[in-house]
Amino acid sequence: MQEAKNTVRAIVHIGYDGTVHKQFRGTHAKERFENEVRVLKLLEERGCDYVPRLLQADPDKLKIVTTNCGTRVEHISDARVKELFGELERDYGVRHDDAFARNITYRRQDGRFCLIDFELATVLNPPPDWAPVPEALLDATKAAAAPDPAA
Repeated sequence: MQEAKNTVRAIVHIGYDGTVHKQFRGTHAKERFENEVRVLKLLEERGCDYVPRLLQADPDKLKIVTTNCGTRVEHISDARVKELFGELERDYGVRHDDAFARNITYRRQDGRFCLIDFELATVLNPPPDWAPVPEALLDATKAAAAPDPAA
C-alpha cells in the first residue's frame, strides 16, 4: 500500500486495488471515526454519488476502508471550492466543516470533482434515529475552521 497522508489526526494508505484505508488517531479519534462512518452511510442512503462509499469499518482499530474518489486536486478556484461544498449542503443536508481544496479529488472516469474526509461533517437535517455529535467533536470542528498545516 502507498501512504497518501500521515498527520496527527489520521494515516491514509491507498491499497493496490485502489481502495482507501484510513486509520484515525489523535484527539477524539473515536468520535471522528464514528462521525465519518455515520455521515458516509447517510450520504450513500441519500444518493450522493460524489463521495467515497464505505466498504468496511473496524471500530476496534478505528479504521475505515472506502472506495477511491480519484486524485487530489492541485489547482481549483476558491469560488469552485465554495460551490462544491455548497452543493453538498444544499442537495444532501451535510455541512462538511473542513471545506478546503485538500478535501477535493477529481475522478477521471466521469470528470467529476468529489469530496472526501467527513470526520468533522455535520448533518443539518438528521433522521430521527441519528446519534448526536458529541460535544468534544463539535469543539474539534470549530478548531478545524482554519487549514490544517499538517495535511
